[in-house]
Order: sequence, then structure tokens, then C-alpha cells
Amino acid sequence: MTQRPYAMFAMSAENVPQVFPPEVLERLRRSVDIDPDLVAEDFTAPAPRVTDALARTEILVTGWGCPRLDTALLDAAPRLRAVLHSAGSVKGLATPELWRRGIAVSSAAVANAVPVAEYTLAMILVAGKDLFAARDRLRTERAFPGWGLVPGIGNHGRRVGVIGASRIGRRVIELLRPFDLRVSLTDPYVDEAGAAELGVPLLALDDLLRTSDIVTVHAPETPQTHHLVGPRELSLMPDGAVLINTARGGLLDHDALIAELRTGRLSAILDVTDPEPLPADSSLYDLPNAFITPHLAGSQGNEAARLGLAVVEEAERLGAGQPLAHGVVRSELERMA
Repeated sequence: MTQRPYAMFAMSAENVPQVFPPEVLERLRRSVDIDPDLVAEDFTAPAPRVTDALARTEILVTGWGCPRLDTALLDAAPRLRAVLHSAGSVKGLATPELWRRGIAVSSAAVANAVPVAEYTLAMILVAGKDLFAARDRLRTERAFPGWGLVPGIGNHGRRVGVIGASRIGRRVIELLRPFDLRVSLTDPYVDEAGAAELGVPLLALDDLLRTSDIVTVHAPETPQTHHLVGPRELSLMPDGAVLINTARGGLLDHDALIAELRTGRLSAILDVTDPEPLPADSSLYDLPNAFITPHLAGSQGNEAARLGLAVVEEAERLGAGQPLAHGVVRSELERMA
């Protein structure tokens, strides 16, 4: 029987049983030798048993709370050949030294894209029906407005603009296909042919903002995309439009957004904010046309096991001598959102 490679968890210990529940952990342990009770949360002053384990670790199973994998840490792990990340972006932990040493890096970003896209789909459909405002009116008036047709709402033919063909953005486009919506895309990395493959027209950002009833943001946060949507961009959106952000808070200029929301002209659904969390005195909490959720679009509860399963499948590929299905190359980091 081939000896299983030695692996170690490097993440917040409290997340291990959530991401690797018993059935997922059992399957992982068929491919690697790993102790679920040995979890490295801090490599700056590791316990001796962590240091000893790191010296023989071939596969590092990382996740939320993983320390940065810098040169000193990698020097302490001379046998390391793969990092399997049980979360989305590896930006917070990856260093160029990983690729310089030829260490394979894999991410569960594809798995984490599923619940974010599902959340986005739900918010798009709810926004099209204006359900949040209708709920608030019903709470205040305690009476139905009548049985006639309500003008200005509905999802038939509503225009949805997707900013960013990231993994999540692409998944959102896929989920929107069965609905009678008119979907468009903006992304500087996608050409007309690429957009055609996704089945949507490609627009410049300004044109997408002008022609969308609902705009959903799925771009990566980089120095170039900081405040991608600011006062000028918000002014282009038509009256009554809805802005959804499940990517990164810094993509939106929140001061400009708050000013626009105060006019009542637009609405916003924000699962991420800048800063995060918002200060207690932020007016976003009180504005009736702002719907804020506490960064829960990504994997939560039973969805976390999907991330662990993604790692298990990658570990099985390594064991079979196959390439990683979700390997990350250094140049891809800025596109991971």
C-alpha cells in the first residue's frame, strides 16, 4: 500500500469541523495522513509539535485564518509540495516564494462562487419585485394597497448589468439564463468573442450603468478598481436602479453612494462594505433604500462542507498523479473574486 503524504491544517481551528465535517474529513484521510487536532493558526511562535509536523508536511490544507506563507515558513517546510486552500482567494496567504519553489497552489474559489452567485440571483429577483420597499410599506400601513396591478415592478425584460466576469460573475450569468432578463457584461479582460461564449453582450462600463435596472458587482479589488463605482458612475445609473455588491467594499465609493441613496434615486444591496464591518453610526444602517447583510453571501453553515470537498478532490488528484483541477498561477491572483 502506498504511504499517504503527510498533511497539516493551517487555518482557524474553529473552522476545521465546519469545512471538514466527519464524512468529508474521513474521505480526506483516505488520501493524506492528517490530524484534525493539529491545526496551525500562528507560525510566528509555533508550538514544538507544530514545528515538527511542519518539517515533514508535504501538503498544507489552508483556509480562513491561515498565516501568510512567507519565506521563513517555507524554509521550515522543506518537503512542502502543495497548498490546498479551502476558501476563495489566496491573496491573503500566498507569496511569490510559493511559485518560485514550484509549490502547487489550489483554491476552492469555484466552490465558494456557488453560494455567492445564488445569493446574487436571489437579490436580483427580489429587487426586481421591489420586495424590500413593499415589505416596509406593509409594515407601516398595515394594509394592502389594493388588488390592482403594481406598476414599475417585475422581472420580465428587466435589464441586469454584471460588472466582472470573475468566477462568480460567470456563475451569475449562468444562473440568470432561465429567466426573462436582459443581461449584459462589462470586463476589460473579456473580448466580444468571450462575451458571446457567455451568451451576453459586452458593454463599456458607462454604457452598462446607463442601460441597467440592476447592476451587480463581481470584479476583483485591485489598485485600478478601487472606487470603480464612484459619484460619476452612480450618476449614470437610471432612476430607480439597484446596485448589488457581493465582491469587495472598496469597489464602491461609499460616501458617494450614501449621498446618492439619500436622494432616494437609487437603492443598494450590500453584502460587503468599506470599512467592514460598518461603524455603528453609519447612515447605511438607517437608509430605507439600503439593504445590508453581514458578509454572508459566501459559504456559510452547511455550504462550508463544499469547500472541504473541493480540497478532498484535489488531494485525490495529487494521490493519483493527476494535475490539480483548480490550480492557481501567480498571474491569476488579481482575478480571484
